[in-house]
Amino acid sequence: MVVMGKAAHMRLQGGKHFRQRILLSTLSSVPIVITDIRSDDTTPGLLLHEISLLRLVEKISDNCIIEINETGTKLRYKPGVIMGGKHLMHDCGLSQGIGYFLEPLIVLALFGKKPLSIKLKGITNDSRNPSVDTFQSTTFQMLKRFGVPDEGLMLKIENRGIPPLGGGDVVLRIPIIHSSLSAVNWIDEGMVKRIRGTTFSNFISSEVEHQTRKATRGIFNNFIPDVFIHTDHRSGPAAGRSPGYGISITAETTSGCFISADAIVSRGAKLDNFEEEEDKMPPETFGIHIASILLGEIEQGGVVDSMHQGLLFLLCALCPQDVSKVRVGKLTPYAIDTLRNIRDFLGVKFIIEPDPPTNTVILKCLGCGLKNLSRKLS
Repeated sequence: MVVMGKAAHMRLQGGKHFRQRILLSTLSSVPIVITDIRSDDTTPGLLLHEISLLRLVEKISDNCIIEINETGTKLRYKPGVIMGGKHLMHDCGLSQGIGYFLEPLIVLALFGKKPLSIKLKGITNDSRNPSVDTFQSTTFQMLKRFGVPDEGLMLKIENRGIPPLGGGDVVLRIPIIHSSLSAVNWIDEGMVKRIRGTTFSNFISSEVEHQTRKATRGIFNNFIPDVFIHTDHRSGPAAGRSPGYGISITAETTSGCFISADAIVSRGAKLDNFEEEEDKMPPETFGIHIASILLGEIEQGGVVDSMHQGLLFLLCALCPQDVSKVRVGKLTPYAIDTLRNIRDFLGVKFIIEPDPPTNTVILKCLGCGLKNLSRKLS
């Protein structure tokens, strides 16, 4: 810890875990100082999407303080009051997809003074972040498990946008929780009972979508009859600024779990920091590829897919001082980092118990008891 002025700041180093540090700092009201942010890199300092995230947090907060030195290698951040708000707008840029911003934004908005309504502009589907489709089909279902009200929870895709030029627009609405989240005992994975999905194409033949959908369904129909994948063919402004196609699929289980996977193919010139592994696959192979990814997620077990482990643990940690118990598959590096950051900022430690017969892991924690105090402020 370092004392700057009258407020005690947590001192951190390096550019790793930036998004989580800002999120947890805001939730815990702990000011932070981060030094040596990529100080040894050829392009030192904060990245464009990290600066954009700070501006987004500033946009939904009141009285937060953000100070960045000239080189961008040092940040002082003092959280403010989460306000929420209506008719807000934020350009997420092109260096990360909108999914990068959605996870912290949704969690913060739950603890706001007022419900949040915001339009986000940028990349709706990419290979580095959960797509906006995944947030619609899966993330929102997980939030409901923790007592987030269904009324007022919405994510509407107005325009799709893929790398490299984006052009997407989504409208996000998040209600506030009036006291706190609800602890969960969530270890029953259930059996897959249906699969739903969406294929999309921007500025290319809709036949590509049909070939992808047919190949994907061909794999799943070997296991389950209830498979429906609809198409979303777009042109003009609704298709953004880059040609390509993609798919998002979700498996729903008998116990109400939702397991997702998504992927895209960009037909535009690629930015250096985007690596679309699927860009040379024919649609049939691409469809088989995404089906295999989802089957792999199902096989590894757990009540959420690997993309949602970190968010699951964060929601458990934010619950009242009651025990939450969840089951996941093999812990991802991001999830492990999340557990460490939760410990450092919230003081919440998880008990981790491997379950060898199922090759899954059961985690238990006592929530920190975070309450939405912002809504009581005048």
